Amino acid sequence: MTTDDPQIDLDSIVAARGFSPEHRAAVLIEALPYIQRFHGAVVVVKFGGHAMTDPDLSRTFAEDVVLLRSVGLKPVVVHGGGPQIGSLLERLGKTTEFRDGLRVTDAETLDVARMVLVGKVGRDIVGAINVHGAQAVGLSGEDGGLITAAPHDAALGFVGDVVSIQPGILLRLLAEEMIPVVSTIGSDASGQAYNINADTVAGALAGALHAEKLVYLTDVPGLLTDVDDPATIVARSNVTSLESMIANGTISTGMIPKVRACIEAVQSGAGSAHMLDGRIPHVLLLELFTDAGIGTMVVKELDS
Repeated sequence: MTTDDPQIDLDSIVAARGFSPEHRAAVLIEALPYIQRFHGAVVVVKFGGHAMTDPDLSRTFAEDVVLLRSVGLKPVVVHGGGPQIGSLLERLGKTTEFRDGLRVTDAETLDVARMVLVGKVGRDIVGAINVHGAQAVGLSGEDGGLITAAPHDAALGFVGDVVSIQPGILLRLLAEEMIPVVSTIGSDASGQAYNINADTVAGALAGALHAEKLVYLTDVPGLLTDVDDPATIVARSNVTSLESMIANGTISTGMIPKVRACIEAVQSGAGSAHMLDGRIPHVLLLELFTDAGIGTMVVKELDS
């Protein structure tokens, strides 16, 4: 990589005040086999939680994504924007109703969701990535027939489920070394739009793209068997074990959509799924390019 290359190199990421040249070199050497192994691989990253709302974490996330592309991986970013949607609805004086954790979405709320997700949040992420010279492109599930949706529950209005994925537009962007940034709005055959859970969309895209990895940035260290005890983190699990933990109540509430999405992703073609603590700066690099590993890794079947 030449000195006038606008992309971020590994040394600029690991260089921190007080690091010796030897320390920096050791980090780069540790990353080398992982860079070689994952070169050309698709990595779907669901960007959300505190990492999305903290300016410093948003900046380091953008750096991580650019670095992945710079060393030959093919990142696809998927984002939600529930807090931002709620904030604008409040400013507009519109009351929000939730049922089972899902926002009741009438036509007016859907318009706000599309405006926030596609026109604001997605554009902000694209801009943060492109500051570093990368070629991020924002799109929604409505573009190129990417996500076909159907109503989740009539009582919820325009809240949707993923019916099918047509990844052609993403494959073309990736072939041109672009970084797709996907807003989670889909549409049905009639063109009616639906707001879809971002965890679900990320899992469906990872499966359809046969991604090497699906990564969720969350506000917890990973999957915990006791939500109040970080020491109970599950470092590695498979579909059978996760289904059992859902059935016996070990996994509950807000973690279920992420776990379900992980299960569906690895069952439909993704190599592995990861739940990471997005509050840790550069957590993507720590997971992908170091020996330590971090968070929870989900595979279809554990090695015997």
